[in-house]
This record gives sequence, C-alpha cells and structure tokens, in this order.
Amino acid sequence: MLAVTVYRQDYVDACRAGAKAQLAAFRKLMAAAPAAAASFAPGYFVTQVLALDHFFLHRQRSFEGKAGGPLNELRMLCDGIKENGGVLAANSTIKYDAAKSVTGLAVGAKIVLDDKTYERLSNAVFDEIEAKYR
Repeated sequence: MLAVTVYRQDYVDACRAGAKAQLAAFRKLMAAAPAAAASFAPGYFVTQVLALDHFFLHRQRSFEGKAGGPLNELRMLCDGIKENGGVLAANSTIKYDAAKSVTGLAVGAKIVLDDKTYERLSNAVFDEIEAKYR
C-alpha cells in the first residue's frame, strides 16, 4: 500500500461520525449502568484508540511531523498498546511532551483512557488529519 497523502473530507467526516457514535453508545451505557461501564471502559478505549489509528493507518508519516502533535501521540499510544504491554514508551523520532499532549500521559505510564480523554484525543486527531492531509 502506498502512503496516503490526502484524505477526502467525506471519508474523514464518516470516520469522525463513527467515532462519535461509539462514544455516544459508551456514554449511554455509562448512564444506564455506571459500574459496568467503569469496568468496561479501560479495554474499550484502548480498542477505540487502535480503531482511530486504523482509520488513517497508511498516512504519509512525513506529513505527521515529529513535534509531538496528536498524530504522533496516537502513534505512540498504539505502539505502547501493541508492543509495550499497554505502557507508553518513548519514541526517539518524536518530541513528545506529556505536559503539551492531549492525554497528559507520561512516558512509562499505563495507557488508560476515559471517555473525556478519548474524546479530546479523537477530536485532535481528526482536526490534525484535516489540517495536514487535504
């Protein structure tokens, strides 16, 4: 697969709508069964992070940059989930700063997100895709 340099707006809109629908479904569960939702959330949002990345899996990496933005953070989260036992690991090619990140996770932290953090991350990722891949 060649690297993708442009995403059509209708594709980005559909992906964003899908992510919002999943978040709304989780929040409906949370309202109906808070205890069940709380125990379900950690695994659910890890899976949602992987799905978010998969929407843009073949993105041209040079467009993403190395400054530690939302797409870099998403890449690091996915690497931590898939390759580091669910722990955020440093990436020598990315200038990651937890204080400036969307999630606020420090390198070495267990990757656990709640609905609000995932919502901030997904919105930031979609916004950056729209800014850099049009």
